[in-house]
Amino acid sequence: MNVGVTHSDAVQSRRRITVDEYHHMIDAGALGEDDRVQLIGGAVVAMTPQGPAHALAIQSLTRLLGRALPSDLVLRPQLPLTFAGDSEPEPDLAVLRLADASSREHHPRTALLVVEVAGDSLRLDRETKAALYARGGIPEYWIVNLAESTVEVHRDPDPSRRAYRVKTVVPSEGTLAATSVPGVRIDVADLFR
Repeated sequence: MNVGVTHSDAVQSRRRITVDEYHHMIDAGALGEDDRVQLIGGAVVAMTPQGPAHALAIQSLTRLLGRALPSDLVLRPQLPLTFAGDSEPEPDLAVLRLADASSREHHPRTALLVVEVAGDSLRLDRETKAALYARGGIPEYWIVNLAESTVEVHRDPDPSRRAYRVKTVVPSEGTLAATSVPGVRIDVADLFR
């Protein structure tokens, strides 16, 4: 593939592209379903392959979150969110209001909660994606840290600073309680069994 795909630690492409240009690349066949990429800050970035621990954490979170959500909310696993004209990440999970996830014309532009499962992608998830989600006004962002069996919780976004004001780490013996999605409580140990 010769479309300027970069890895998270590599130099970003010289010319930034927009979400519209990214969609044109997809429509033209320059990017296909087998190309595991996402648009981050105007650069097409390769997604890290999923190992068994990563996949199991997503599976567990999908089951646990899915059971806890009321009917007016929807769980979107590994589907795009569109931000600010230059980013279309595909978070491992996102919880949205059903109304925000019902367009046939465009991907959702917001979420109540976004979750990334991090192994090799930890630096990208902590730095680049945290800034992206804060800029997008996502009220709550979780990073499931596979290496440390913890969940890093980011809340209270400051879009102008592209940062979250509140950051905490929930250990494996702790309980996650989503402030942006009332009623969601998850024992962190259940994610790493």
